[in-house]
Amino acid sequence: MENKEVILITGSNGLIAKQLASSLASQYTIRLLTRKPTKPNEYCWDIHQQFIDEKALDNVSHIIHLAGAGIADKHWSKSRQKEIVSSRVDSAKLLLTACIKQNSKLKSFISASAIGYYGQTSSEHIFTETDEPGNDFVSSVCVAWEKAADEFEKLGVAERVIKLRTGIVMATEGGALPNILFPLQLRVALVLGNGKQYLPWIHLHDICSMYQFAIENKHCRGVYNCVANESITYESCIQTAKNMYSKKMLPFSVPAFLLKFVLGKRSSLLLYGSRINNARIIESGFSFSYTTFEECLKNLIANK
Repeated sequence: MENKEVILITGSNGLIAKQLASSLASQYTIRLLTRKPTKPNEYCWDIHQQFIDEKALDNVSHIIHLAGAGIADKHWSKSRQKEIVSSRVDSAKLLLTACIKQNSKLKSFISASAIGYYGQTSSEHIFTETDEPGNDFVSSVCVAWEKAADEFEKLGVAERVIKLRTGIVMATEGGALPNILFPLQLRVALVLGNGKQYLPWIHLHDICSMYQFAIENKHCRGVYNCVANESITYESCIQTAKNMYSKKMLPFSVPAFLLKFVLGKRSSLLLYGSRINNARIIESGFSFSYTTFEECLKNLIANK
């Protein structure tokens, strides 16, 4: 009989999952779902084969669903788009089916989502959780992702469902930041497109803290925007990062047409971005550790 509550995490190889598993390990029993288990707390699952090791769900209290093929990693062919959706939605359905089969009663099901829910657009509108979704591929992924999560509460499998619409996670171990900093290390201040697109960001520490906050605060339910307080544009992001280095930089812009030619529809991930309101998560009682991009960068670069 385990004394600690059991948390099952999917997407165990991802940036957030690795940090989250580490930070929660002292207070909870952590289990990870992976296609190739190698450690005692790792359990096998296979979405395509509709298989999950039932032992992973024994006495589980919380599931954190982070699984999902990288949206920016490969060209958006029809097969890749299908994989992006399936890795998020079909994996949630597999978990739900397994929980029902084992009569699991979860205290919470917490699913990742993304600010891409609002569409790949640049506007002066500040998006809140009540705004309608966009009408592009990324927003359709997020809508299906969140709908799959909602089924856990609708069918009585989970007491609460929480969906965290995550911004661009800042970390030195992966994600967007290494790609932003690399040109600067070569003394090139690289701006993508016109640089006016907003970059809704969040420090890795804060997004991991939000998952723990969602677990431990029973009033948390529904959807939350997970971005830091400060709205920055890509241009101001580069300027702030440039100030971290005490050397001259060569300014260089990559025009939008070139990014569209090279990346196709994926270029929208780089060329567009809007402001996102984070009032709901703050009003729920969550406190950010990093509220400005300068604070975030100083911490990450100092600990690199």
